[in-house]
Amino acid sequence: MHTSNYWVAHFRANATQHRINWEQLPLISLKEIDHILPSLQAWQLGETSEGKQLIAAATRYADKTNDPAYLEAIKLFIKEEQKHGNNLGKYLDVLDLPRIKHNWGDSLFRFARHLNTSMEMWTLAVITVESTAQIFYQALKNATNCPLLKEICTDILIDEAYHITFQTERLDMIFANKSTFSKAWRPIAYKVFYYATIITVWMAHRKLFRAGGVGFVAYFRKLRYKYAKTIKSITHTSGFVQFA
Repeated sequence: MHTSNYWVAHFRANATQHRINWEQLPLISLKEIDHILPSLQAWQLGETSEGKQLIAAATRYADKTNDPAYLEAIKLFIKEEQKHGNNLGKYLDVLDLPRIKHNWGDSLFRFARHLNTSMEMWTLAVITVESTAQIFYQALKNATNCPLLKEICTDILIDEAYHITFQTERLDMIFANKSTFSKAWRPIAYKVFYYATIITVWMAHRKLFRAGGVGFVAYFRKLRYKYAKTIKSITHTSGFVQFA
């Protein structure tokens, strides 16, 4: 289990890494663009959130737990997500393709974020979305032969692996401090939220997933595995009933 100071140092060091060669031209076919464009535009929009609600929740949580470094870590985490959005947007700009300002999936998640004031639910939501993002960006990488887009995806995938660890450790801390009664019902609530979210993501981006060689069965299997490695690993504790 890492400290908040550890994550602050990690995010600051990672911000100095430059894994994308923007000097190269985007070599992508019209067929590939047809397969990936709507989803690429939607995820570019989603990665550009200012994170105001998350920062507000993290501020309250950091004050409550006397852990100011956690708030700094969250702000750096948000900047890293915004970097992803900026890189995807830059790629669209190079191709002279439009960035979108509205998307139904993004609007749904933004609405949910406005209703969410709990650090616990924020952390659960981020773990879930980041888990789908790993499958999404790998599928996007596989769906194109463009070296530049592949580098963008690789950079994001490297970041996302750390993001999931960062958030999973925090949810573990939050869950551990819940009462026995709270721990008894949370596993099923977490599971319902997780699977409802991943099904929504599949419905919105199934064309891209399939273009990247990921059918629904493979998608579901991969995310079930990720669930077991993250959320279920936290809630699977002796002393109360599990909903496997």
